[in-house]
Amino acid sequence: MRDIFQIAILEKDVFEVLRLIRVRKNMLAPINKIPPEILALIPDFWDTCVRDQDVIALTHVCRAWREVFVSRSSLWTNFDCLDEEKTRVYFERSKSSPINLSLDLSEGISFRNPFFQIIPLATGRLRSLFVEGPLEDVEVVTSHLSHPVPLLEHLSILPGDGYMSCELVLTSALFDGGLSSLRTLCLESVHTQLPWRNMVNLTSFALRHTPPRMVSVGQLLDFFENAPYLEEVELCFAIPTSGAQNGRLVLLACLKRMHIEDETPASVLLDHLLIPAGAKLEITADLFSSLVRVHLPRSLDNLKNFSDFTTIELHPDKYYPCVKFSEPNGQVNMTLRTSRHDSTNLTLESLAELDTSRTERLEIYHGYLLSREPLYQALLPMKDLRTLTLSKCRSPHILIHALQPTTSSSKVMVCPRLEELVLVLDPHEKMYHITSVIEMAAARASRGEKLRTVRIVGGCITTNLSMSELRNHVWNVEYSPRD
Repeated sequence: MRDIFQIAILEKDVFEVLRLIRVRKNMLAPINKIPPEILALIPDFWDTCVRDQDVIALTHVCRAWREVFVSRSSLWTNFDCLDEEKTRVYFERSKSSPINLSLDLSEGISFRNPFFQIIPLATGRLRSLFVEGPLEDVEVVTSHLSHPVPLLEHLSILPGDGYMSCELVLTSALFDGGLSSLRTLCLESVHTQLPWRNMVNLTSFALRHTPPRMVSVGQLLDFFENAPYLEEVELCFAIPTSGAQNGRLVLLACLKRMHIEDETPASVLLDHLLIPAGAKLEITADLFSSLVRVHLPRSLDNLKNFSDFTTIELHPDKYYPCVKFSEPNGQVNMTLRTSRHDSTNLTLESLAELDTSRTERLEIYHGYLLSREPLYQALLPMKDLRTLTLSKCRSPHILIHALQPTTSSSKVMVCPRLEELVLVLDPHEKMYHITSVIEMAAARASRGEKLRTVRIVGGCITTNLSMSELRNHVWNVEYSPRD
C-alpha cells in the first residue's frame, strides 16, 4: 500500500491519492472488520415485510457489501412478478435456492407477465405459492402449474370473487398430483379434486367457502387419515351435510387447534373425530333454532380433553354471544350467533343438555335477565361450583338473587360449595346498591354455607355502612373502585 502511495505521489496523481486514502479509511472502519459470513446474516433479523427493499439498499452501500449480499442466493428468493427486469435479476441471483412466489392478481394478469417466463424453470424450486385475485385470472395461473413440485411446503389459492361459487376446479393435474412435501394448505372458494392422500408432512389445513355439496364427510375423513401430523385445522363454511360414516372414527393425534365456522351443525363432522387432550376447539355457529348440543359431537367422549367441564364462560351479549367450556387439559370456545334479545336465556337453556356437575368456575359477561329462574335452573346441576363471576351484567341483582337459598318446599340450595362471588360492575353504573348481595350472603350464612370471598370491582358503593354489614356475613370482602 505504501509503494502505491509513493508511485501516486511521484506521478502527482492527487485524485488517486485521495481515492486510496478513502479506501484505506473504509478498510479500517469498525463495520468493515465484520467477517463477510456474519455480515450476510443481517437481513435474517429484519421484518419480512420490508426485507425486500432493504436488501436492495444494502447492495448500494459499497462494492464489498454488494459482493457479499448479491452472492447470498437465499436473499433473492421472494418473487412478486410485478416487474420483468426485477424478476430476471432475482432469478439469476437466487441460483438454485428454493423460491417463494406470491401473486396478487387484483390488477389482472397478461401473458407478458414474468410469471410465465420463470415458472417452467422454477417449478422444481418452488417452496411456497400464494395466489389471490379474480377467478378467471387465478384459473389462468393454475392451468400453468402441471409439473411436479418436490420442494413445495406452502400453498394458498384464494379466488377473491368466487365465494361459495366454487367455479375454480383443481384437479390432480395440479403439480402432477404430487403434494407430499406440503406443510400448509389453504383453499378458498375452490372445488378440489386434488388427491386426498400423500399429505404426510401437512401440519396446517384451511378449507373456506366450499359449498357442502362439493365435499363429503368421507372425503374429509380420508384426508385427515392421510395427514397424521395435522396441528391446525380451519373449516369455514365448508362443513358437509352428507356422507356420514356410521361408526367411523378418525384420531387427530397431533391436533392443537380446530376452528369451525358454519351454519351447518359441526356435529356432522365432529361425530367422527377424536380430539386429543390439550387441543383447542373453536366453533362459530348459528343458535337461531338450536341449542349448544347440536354443535358438539353426540358422544362427548370424542373430546378426549373434556371428560369433565370445570370452567364455563358465557358471553350472552346479543351482538357477540359466546360460550366457552374448559377443562384443565383443553378448551372449547363456541361463538353462537343469534339475533334474539333474550340470548342470555338461550345460552343458559343450552347448558341444561350438558353435564355441568363438575364445573368449578362459571363466568357470565354482559348477561341480561328479567327473572332469576333461567340462571337458577342452570346453576342447580353445578354441585362443585366454587367461583361465580358476573361481569358487567345488566340488572346484576337478579342474577345474584338466583344464589339465594330458595324458600320453596324442596329447600334446595344452588351451588352448595360456592366459595367466591366476583362482581365486576359496568363502568356506566355510577352507584351500586349491594342490598341483594347482603341478602344473599346472609341467607347462605344462616344455612351454614358462608361465602369465603365477595369481590366487587368498579362502580361506587352507596355507603360504608353497607360494606360493613356485608362483612358480617362473609369471611372476606374486597372492593376496588377501578377494574
